[in-house]
Amino acid sequence: SGTLSAFATIYREEGILGFFAGLIPRLLGDILSLWLCNMLAYLINTYALENGVRAGTGDTGEGPGTAWEGLGMAGGDHGGHWDGSIMVEVTFLLPQASTMAEIKSYSQAVTGFFASMLTYPFVLVSNLMAVNNCGLAGGLLPYAPTYSSWLDCWSQLHREGNMSRGNSLFFRKVPAGKRYVWE
Repeated sequence: SGTLSAFATIYREEGILGFFAGLIPRLLGDILSLWLCNMLAYLINTYALENGVRAGTGDTGEGPGTAWEGLGMAGGDHGGHWDGSIMVEVTFLLPQASTMAEIKSYSQAVTGFFASMLTYPFVLVSNLMAVNNCGLAGGLLPYAPTYSSWLDCWSQLHREGNMSRGNSLFFRKVPAGKRYVWE
């Protein structure tokens, strides 16, 4: 009655490995997703966004003062006095910096979305292995085949073209050879 009896049933029916069903594909998918997400975000933030900012501000990276050329202050010579033009320049550069930080934070989210799309097959295999032959009706024949290992599950899904089943909320596809409507 409760969680402890569920743990006892899992241990009695499947042994200690029953607690780790589907763990290997889940870990592989999470590690790959984390690596892809961070690598893509780094590449976008380092090469696409920073190069775009340099091109947009006139900063060629040739030294101090070159960023001021785009604002009509060539060579960075400010005359040594505060005549108000510095205030205009500061207010002009601050929104760019905050916008850049905001864009960089969005790039992490977007790359996380793409990484999760690419690593979805690992999540699918992990979930299928968690219910594989577990005693629930959804994990037994005729609703689900029994797999000997997660590699067997992966290869069967790949053969059937079902590696992305359940990946989309809006654009669902019926797996090849399956009918869900009875006449």
